[in-house]
Amino acid sequence: MVLALASVSVAGMAQNETPELKYSVATNSFWSNWFIQADVVGTSFFNNGEKWGSPFKDYRTNLGASVAIGKWFTPGLGLRSKVTGIWGRSVISEDKETNANKYWKFNEDVLFNLSNLFCGYSDTRVWNFIPYIGGSVSRNMSYNDYAMGLNFGILNTWRLSKHVLINLDVNLGGHEPDFDGTAYGVGGSRWKLENKDRTLNAEVGLTFNLGKATFNKVPDVDALNAMYQSQIDALNAQLADANAENARLNNVIKNHKCPEAGKTITVKEVAAAPVSVFFNLGSAKVASKKDIVNVQALADVAKANDKTIVVTGYADSKTGSAALNQTLSEKRANAVKAELVKLGVAEDKIEVKAAGGVNDIDPFAYNRRAVVEIK
Repeated sequence: MVLALASVSVAGMAQNETPELKYSVATNSFWSNWFIQADVVGTSFFNNGEKWGSPFKDYRTNLGASVAIGKWFTPGLGLRSKVTGIWGRSVISEDKETNANKYWKFNEDVLFNLSNLFCGYSDTRVWNFIPYIGGSVSRNMSYNDYAMGLNFGILNTWRLSKHVLINLDVNLGGHEPDFDGTAYGVGGSRWKLENKDRTLNAEVGLTFNLGKATFNKVPDVDALNAMYQSQIDALNAQLADANAENARLNNVIKNHKCPEAGKTITVKEVAAAPVSVFFNLGSAKVASKKDIVNVQALADVAKANDKTIVVTGYADSKTGSAALNQTLSEKRANAVKAELVKLGVAEDKIEVKAAGGVNDIDPFAYNRRAVVEIK
């Protein structure tokens, strides 16, 4: 039931995604987004039937340790397997020596990263707030008893680097009366929390993300579609130019006249269609290096004919302020200029223009581009 509710929550957010696609990520492989944890645990023990009291009394508190391994299936939903224990208390008296026992507990938890679910996925967020719920099986080694239980907790993580986080885990466990090795005592319903053996844990330690520790944002589909369409348009334009050139040459052959002796006639023409290079939302990085293939063909024509290339940058006017779009369009034009220089075009043969935010192409994502043409 918990997993089903989590799936509905994630699906609901995906249906209401913003233009920035902040809730959308690409599916990773099974071996991605695993993590391990190691914590020092401070535990306060409460016997069945015992009312809540101070969790800091030394006859009910003890230190322990925990290790865990888990995986994030989405930015908001994960599973974790954890083993906790070593030193426990039975709290049958106020003598901590009498109460001492040894135990271990195995938890299986479902994790909900509310920071990602409500604020959108970010692989650089410093603090993540992660409630969880799970079940457990435990063994009291001092009394050779087993018990089942339920656990509720909140895991907080603070990012140190991509692969290392500090974690603080506070959780409450309710267990069958055999958990502490003593028989079920005070009467009343054994389903009430006060009639369970309870543990209140505070765990501090480190989380280590293994392998690929992040999710990939979904690419801007509109920009990719525009990129592919631009490649088709460029090929069609080149084909039309080639057909026109063939027709011109056939006409020249049909009407050919030999030049006068000693006279040389040179005919030099340049015909090249403009090329569009597309960008993702808010980015001045070329969305696909495949666009540069078309730019290279145009650059070769310009170099062969000693022509100047004009690069005009654009941004879409529906996102960002006019000043921001003006700057972004200039950065996009300069990014394409840098690619032209890499292709051997002299800088003094490149003119850069910035058109700012425009809305002259539908869908509006197509406006995130730079147009390259021969002057």
